[in-house]
Amino acid sequence: MLVFDQVGYYYRRDQEVLKDVSFAIEKGEFISIVGGNGSGKSTLAKLMNGLLPAKKGSVRLGEKTMSDPKQARGIRQAVGLVFQNPEDQFITTNVTDEIIFGLENIAVPANEIGERVRSALQAVGLESYANSAPHELSGGQKQRAAVAAVIAMQPQFIVFDEATSMLDPEGRSELIKLMRDFHQQGITVVQITHHMDEVLASRRVLLLDQGTLVFDGSPDSFFRETPLEQYGLEQPFAVRIGQLLGWTGETAADWKGRVASQWSIG
Repeated sequence: MLVFDQVGYYYRRDQEVLKDVSFAIEKGEFISIVGGNGSGKSTLAKLMNGLLPAKKGSVRLGEKTMSDPKQARGIRQAVGLVFQNPEDQFITTNVTDEIIFGLENIAVPANEIGERVRSALQAVGLESYANSAPHELSGGQKQRAAVAAVIAMQPQFIVFDEATSMLDPEGRSELIKLMRDFHQQGITVVQITHHMDEVLASRRVLLLDQGTLVFDGSPDSFFRETPLEQYGLEQPFAVRIGQLLGWTGETAADWKGRVASQWSIG
């Protein structure tokens, strides 16, 4: 279980980015974290992975706490982070070396590295691009290469920090499918997104507003009960169509299914 206990963070002392944020993520969950610009979403992602230390409160994974440097390394290995721009993660000259670099950093035995690389490339569908340079890949392929480097380290949690925001619709769809696949394999998935359609893939939603957690519940409750425009957000297309057509007694996922079947969209 990943636990945030009254976590606060600031870049300048007089400007808090996160304020007394508390929640717990159970193993095997699929969670979306949403909020308007400047709400603290990306800061939260970096706190989950230990790239930033909490200024107040604590971040724990099981019995390990991020404030202890000896334990923080183990948390970073267990919580993989995929950035918005995949190029921010690339430091080598080809896809295979990119995956190997991370494995060597966590001291994976040499006789295991080859199989981990093959498995990661297969998981993201990039086997034929194993020796390609990152700059030769499309946007969606770059993001999948970044995911491969993370999944090869076999994390318990993967945090996607607005990882679809720079992708075209096809690339977004491919990455969301990967998230679903990882979740079905037992990996805990946390996606930070401003695309409300993507929230429908998750089981739980956290809403941040000006550094404060203001909602924690199911996507169905979130879209029915939350005044999204108040937070700079809008209803997913499927939900808006469902409301216009007067569909009642259905969840947001039901609406998405009906829209997809009637208008042949996914």
